[in-house]
Amino acid sequence: MEKSSWDYWVEEALEKLQSLKLLRSLRPIYLSNSKETQVLGDDYEVFDQMQPWDRSSIEVSISQSTFRNWLLEIPSSGDEIASESGVMSHVVEQSKKLLLFSGNDYLGLSSHPTIGKAAAKAAQEHGMGPRGSALICGYTNYHRKLESSLANLKKKEDCLLCPTGFAANMAVMVALGNISSLLASVEMPEKKEKIAIFSDALNHASIIDGIRLVERKQNVEVHVYKHCDMSHLNSLLSTCVLRKKVVVTDSLFSMDGDFAPMVELVELRKKHGFLLVIDDAHGTFVCGKNGGGVAEEFNCERDVDVCVGTLSKAAGCHGGFIACSKKFKKLVQSRGRSFIFSTAAPVPVAAAAHAAIFVATKEEWRRKAVWSRVQEFQALTGIPITSPIISLIVGSEEKALKASRYMLKSGFHVTAIRPPTVPPNSCRLRVTLTATHTADDLKELIAALSCCINFHESGGHSFNGYARL
Repeated sequence: MEKSSWDYWVEEALEKLQSLKLLRSLRPIYLSNSKETQVLGDDYEVFDQMQPWDRSSIEVSISQSTFRNWLLEIPSSGDEIASESGVMSHVVEQSKKLLLFSGNDYLGLSSHPTIGKAAAKAAQEHGMGPRGSALICGYTNYHRKLESSLANLKKKEDCLLCPTGFAANMAVMVALGNISSLLASVEMPEKKEKIAIFSDALNHASIIDGIRLVERKQNVEVHVYKHCDMSHLNSLLSTCVLRKKVVVTDSLFSMDGDFAPMVELVELRKKHGFLLVIDDAHGTFVCGKNGGGVAEEFNCERDVDVCVGTLSKAAGCHGGFIACSKKFKKLVQSRGRSFIFSTAAPVPVAAAAHAAIFVATKEEWRRKAVWSRVQEFQALTGIPITSPIISLIVGSEEKALKASRYMLKSGFHVTAIRPPTVPPNSCRLRVTLTATHTADDLKELIAALSCCINFHESGGHSFNGYARL
């Protein structure tokens, strides 16, 4: 396969880091295991349909005082969950049961026994594991096995674990900014040596914060294109004179529930030769035949250069990752500050996430169930949703809070999303559908929603002019 310009630029940056003795390496610590096959996943148990424990991922309870405070819009410090007479049985007795429709546990894996057992076994054998950053002593054979599984899932050469998805996006943006500095002919990069970053107007806060950080170093030029507007992006790319171009976008937008136009992005990549970075936080394990994410869904995995993801949503665990080339991984682990200066994930968390990948891949019925719920919601409401994230825009904060309170009284955990998360006057109820919701759950939810929201007036709105950079 012919090398792109970006391959050469990354190689040059690595050579410069090597010459400056700034290239950092991972040195895995091997944690001995009496039954090593279990680390490899040979004993993972999977199921072909929903089990009783799956419902615990969406059936939750809140204390009566929390319930009252929520209805009255009184801020909570969280203390009430532990202070109701100090008796746990009393807390349960006085609690308000709710059906969760606002989480991101799309496959319901947070309550899966196989994943829990993997975490428990690792904890019993190794405790939390070595405590330190991945470059010091926190990186083990458990972490490496998890990285390999994620790289395979994403069809990439390699993968780098990060403490969170937020940290992963920050690390990628900062590492990219460093290329400009490393390859500059003088201490401060000249304009032609800078990197041009093109960011969707509705990208996640972690992408925005990462861009802001490198922008302060004055080694990047930032362009914000209208949300999913490929004509606008093409125009910006065409008029940009810088050679080093990066396009970064969410693959499935967390607040609007729409997909990035992947096919059009790939065409523009071929035309302009930019580095394509996607944040697949909400698509990983949910989209694609094998759960490979949005790129797999649109058959363009090979055209995505860097795929950032999280293990805290559909995997039901915790942590972030960057699936990329081996060389780009070296760059991030040497220059990505949020990776370098963070303690690595505890071994039980890495073990649980590895089990989650196995379960998510094998239990295909979970992905099918998610998309069945999407089709059912669309059929029952007439709203042309395209993903498990449903954005019911109601306008003012007052309307959104009133609707959320009604849903709470009706037994549903559906929160109001307000500024600064979304633009003013686009406040909404954000509903998420999961594999552990049933068709009857949806009917009950929609019946309650119909009493506080006009389906014909919500959803489908566009706020393309809103840029958060």
